[in-house]
Amino acid sequence: MLGKIALEEHFATDETIDQASQAVPAAHWPELRDRLADLHEGRLRQMDENGIELAILSLITPGVQGITDTALAIDVARRANDFLAEQVAKRPDRFQGFAALPMQDPDEAARELERCVHALGFRGAMVNGFSETGSTSALLYYDLEQYLPFWATVQDLGVPFYLHPRNPLPQHAKIYDGHPWLLGPTWAFGQETAVHALRLMGSGLFDRYPALQIILGHLGEGLPFSLWRIDNRLAWLKEPPQHRGRQKIAHYVQNNFHLTTSGQLHTPSLVQAMLEIGSDRILFSTDWPFENMNHAADWFDSAGISELDRAKIGRRNAITLFKLKDVLGGDG
Repeated sequence: MLGKIALEEHFATDETIDQASQAVPAAHWPELRDRLADLHEGRLRQMDENGIELAILSLITPGVQGITDTALAIDVARRANDFLAEQVAKRPDRFQGFAALPMQDPDEAARELERCVHALGFRGAMVNGFSETGSTSALLYYDLEQYLPFWATVQDLGVPFYLHPRNPLPQHAKIYDGHPWLLGPTWAFGQETAVHALRLMGSGLFDRYPALQIILGHLGEGLPFSLWRIDNRLAWLKEPPQHRGRQKIAHYVQNNFHLTTSGQLHTPSLVQAMLEIGSDRILFSTDWPFENMNHAADWFDSAGISELDRAKIGRRNAITLFKLKDVLGGDG
């Protein structure tokens, strides 16, 4: 399929690139570093070879979320966003941007998102899970009360918020002791992010701000498979509600969430997600440079789904969600 739009496509700045060194064995780090640093020549060649017209770029994980000094997090986010805006301006027909946000300070995060949307033309935000502040034992999840004004800003701006994974901190990851292979994309990324998403849903956030739209990668971090069990367990004992949300969890996933195919190139999983939330809420992504574009494109182009659904997931849903007609021209 030509004209695909991808939206979990990462870059790094000089200040954050070393964060990615733990993602691969040392022997593979030079290649990953080169992929991250190459925002144009090599990346565009890969996109052309794999039928990807446009990519929405985002800062690597944990990015700003891993900076415990709030003032530094604010500064790094702003400079990363300015850098990304400069790169997008060189080829706006091929690249757009997600804002990095200093969620350590909700007010500053809201101001930076407003700046990125209004002044830099970004299409939303990508935030890498919980934020650290003060010390590595102080974690901030975004269902906390202090984030309500931030979420009001996101809804008012009408842009999506991509909740991207990060690993739990070592002191909170005892379950993985002796099994480091379970960390990262293998398992811990999905578990951590799914719990964060459930916290948002159970907090009543989407009852207060029903127009909020959240994106999860990797076909929903396992949530589509578990929705029936979650809601059934919460309902069958006829006890008072155990969370503050007024709707079933499945309702929020089906109305306030979008899922991408990033790093989950498996047709049965895609079909399961389509059955749970519909093809209008699923979008194509590759997870470059941590996954290969050709693997994602080859799988998606031949996946056993209808051509109508392929067109929606590969292109049309992104045009609608991110309001991309202005950069793609015509009808998109």
